[in-house]
Amino acid sequence: MKSRPMNAKEWGMLLVLSLLWGSSFYFAEVALADFPPFTLAFLRVLLAAAVLVLATLAMGHTFPTSVTAWRRYALLGLLSNAMPFCLIYWGQTAITGGLASILTATTPFFTIILAHVLTNDEKFSIRKTFGVLTGIAGVAVIMGQDAFNGDEAFLPKLAVLGGAVCYAAAGVYGKRFMGEPLVVVSACQLVASALMLLPLMLAFEAGALNRTPSAQGAAAVAAVALLSTALAFLFYFRILRSAGATNVVLVTLLVPVSAIVLGVVLLSEPLLARHLLGLAIIATGLGVIDGRIFRPFAVRAKRTG
Repeated sequence: MKSRPMNAKEWGMLLVLSLLWGSSFYFAEVALADFPPFTLAFLRVLLAAAVLVLATLAMGHTFPTSVTAWRRYALLGLLSNAMPFCLIYWGQTAITGGLASILTATTPFFTIILAHVLTNDEKFSIRKTFGVLTGIAGVAVIMGQDAFNGDEAFLPKLAVLGGAVCYAAAGVYGKRFMGEPLVVVSACQLVASALMLLPLMLAFEAGALNRTPSAQGAAAVAAVALLSTALAFLFYFRILRSAGATNVVLVTLLVPVSAIVLGVVLLSEPLLARHLLGLAIIATGLGVIDGRIFRPFAVRAKRTG
């Protein structure tokens, strides 16, 4: 689909999606007080899978029965849910949700790098190369000069970046599913993710299920599963089909805003100036890659030419 300006309805859906995904970092911050990372990841995908399985059946779709099909969904689920959720949630045990959201905003840069390596039709261009280098500079600013010199949060930050790499790999691999009903793809990969996370949770965090969580923690788990996962998937695919991939990627810039505001206002999370500077540099890099940053100049040159 060729990129075009979005209408008011599409912008509204994009803002809702950014709030749903941005709030996931806030909900996780609250839930992690009661649930360890693997358990939270498992509960998130389990509840979201249940909702989307029911949605799939209600829409009259059927589920695949072949082992080959489920292997594909398992790989997609591993990359898009199981691995990134575990990495990001472990990272959030040491860093704020706002900072985690900023680091996750690097996903498009890793997507470009992986697409260049793994595909034949999405190679580097001068614009993409410059955008990726700009994004790397933004990450360096966020990590800080103490990143390699005794920074206790270095590994948690690296884990969140690892989650962004997983999201990028999922985006590249997920293109293989574009011809299939997207609600079926979403439900199947979430089911596969839950089956993968269950033994991991039981092996390392089995005792967590014996503790009674607080009402706030339980509500946060329900919210991150139902709102930030199941409902967010439906919004994402609706925007993707309506406005195209180039426009939906703008949500990457909006998610940290929601996460930062919720964290600062509701949790009194600290936010350093270098984090905001790094986010601004990352946003510039994304603007370069997307080409939007140059469009006003192109239009002006066309008018005066």
